[in-house]
Amino acid sequence: MNKEIPPLGAYVIDTRIDEVGQVTAHAVDLVRLRPPNGGAAWDCPVEATEVTSLRVYLRARVIEANRMRRLV
Repeated sequence: MNKEIPPLGAYVIDTRIDEVGQVTAHAVDLVRLRPPNGGAAWDCPVEATEVTSLRVYLRARVIEANRMRRLV
């Protein structure tokens, strides 16, 4: 299955490592991602990306962190 290459500027989740990044470049089967809070960019196969919005991703992370805090 060939996934569509996310457009430049889109936020995606690298499903291999569950990290969000903004697409800054792309090639045939790779996208270059930059973390929203700065740091080192990395390459990710297009097949391992899931398009999201930064807001949706961060909301899910906060919900999960709060759930984990209640379990402790």
